[in-house]
Formats: sequence, structure tokens, C-alpha cells
Amino acid sequence: MDKNELNEEEMRIWHMWKGSFQSIFGRVVKDMSDHSGLSEGDFGVLDRLVLFGDGSLRQQELADSMAWDKSRLSHHLKRMEKRGLVMRKPLDNDRGVQVSITSSGKSMLDDARPFLSKAIRKHFFEQLTEQDIELITKLAERTNAGS
Repeated sequence: MDKNELNEEEMRIWHMWKGSFQSIFGRVVKDMSDHSGLSEGDFGVLDRLVLFGDGSLRQQELADSMAWDKSRLSHHLKRMEKRGLVMRKPLDNDRGVQVSITSSGKSMLDDARPFLSKAIRKHFFEQLTEQDIELITKLAERTNAGS
């Protein structure tokens, strides 16, 4: 076996890890979306506008913060704009676009946050022991340090 190939046990662990994350993430997003009407992408955009930009960011900065390409974000923002959650305005001094959260978007974000917190607690933290949390924290710190 090539040292770069994964053995059966390593593949089993990898698939178990991915499946666990996807399952938890999917349940969290579903609970939040069912109660708020926001998709995971909607929440991500609105949350970043508030956290990173005090309500407003250049479209490219928003795309970078979400690891989305310009086209994907542009299409998503167009749909959010139609729903009154954000506004886009060309910048006067260059070719950029400023994206701002609307009062309706801020209200929906504020309404969604408690449901998101409740879902994260229910589907993730309530399943963990203190030791689990310590191990996950160490793993996350170690793997994020390599990024």
C-alpha cells in the first residue's frame, strides 16, 4: 500500500467525521431556517455584514469572508435584495459595490440568532461531554493552525 493512500480504518474514520459534521450542520441549518425563513447563505451574508462591517461591506470583502466566488455571491445578493434584506450600491470612487443590511434584514438576523443558538446547543453541545469539548477544541486549534 502506498503511504499516501488511506487504509480502510482511516477511510471509515474520515467518512464518519464528514457524515457527522454534515448531519449536525444540516439539522442546525434546518431548525434555523424553519423558524426564521433565512437560508444558511442568507444568514451568513447578514451575519458577516453586521460582525465584520458594522452593517456594510464591499462586495468583494463579503465574498472573501464567505469563501464564495463573485458570481455566486452576486446571484445570492440579487435574490436577497428582491426580498428586502440587503441593498447594493456602486461605490463612487472605484469599481466596487457596497453591500448593506436593511432594517428588515437586521430584524430577520436578530430573530434568527436565538434559533441558531438553540439548534447548535441541541444538535451539537448537548451531545458532548466536557472531555469531548476539550478534544474537539484541541483538534480544531491544531488543524486550523496548519491552514
